[in-house]
Amino acid sequence: MTRELHERVAIVTGGGRGLGRAIALGYAKAGADVLISVARSPDEAAEVVALGEPLPGTIQAVQADVTVAGDVDRLVQRTLDVRGRIDVLVNNAARGMRFVNDRFMTDPRPFWEADPVAWSMVIETNIVGVFLMSRAVVPHMLAAGRGSIINVTVNEATMTRRGFSPYGPSKAALEAMTRVWEAELEGSGVALNLLAPGGATATGMVQDDLPEGVELLDPEIIVPPALHLALTRSSGARVLATEWNDPGGD
Repeated sequence: MTRELHERVAIVTGGGRGLGRAIALGYAKAGADVLISVARSPDEAAEVVALGEPLPGTIQAVQADVTVAGDVDRLVQRTLDVRGRIDVLVNNAARGMRFVNDRFMTDPRPFWEADPVAWSMVIETNIVGVFLMSRAVVPHMLAAGRGSIINVTVNEATMTRRGFSPYGPSKAALEAMTRVWEAELEGSGVALNLLAPGGATATGMVQDDLPEGVELLDPEIIVPPALHLALTRSSGARVLATEWNDPGGD
């Protein structure tokens, strides 16, 4: 792979597994210096860092919860310490339906049976976490006159699927929030786009006993469009990795 992200600096939240891990390694292969946030599972973080050691770029892991403002500030400062700037932010960290119902794929349950604490935790991570990360990073991008923010989302059908709240609605809110921010960032040089794998993916967020006929996507599917969006100067795209067709340079 060519080093098209050489000397670029990227934050990938939730980079210890799944889509975040795939994107972090893809960016490092392309020459970027990558900071991943990991709220838990330090062993996973260490594995990703080790996998990045022979690559053209670098990977560092920071123990940080995106819902905690102090952790976010520490992650951003560690990133600035690398090259004094932040070129890319991938808002990937999320909590899924397993926190609310560990059999949500085969035994969907109504919202009134959900535990309020688990419900709030999903909302806090998937919406407030994205806000805190973006709020901390955007001023640095504005000062540089450029940057790319990629918000990881899901298929629209998932947002309104029976038994998928609050996860589905949280992603719908993320998309609405993204559109508002696009308007506010217009003309600033900071690009803001949405990226989804395009289907259920082997990320650990899906239960083990899947319904018949459901096949999981490989997380690697998200890497090519994630590379493109890291470099784009335009906003407003909603990319499904399963439908990705590289349009070439902007």
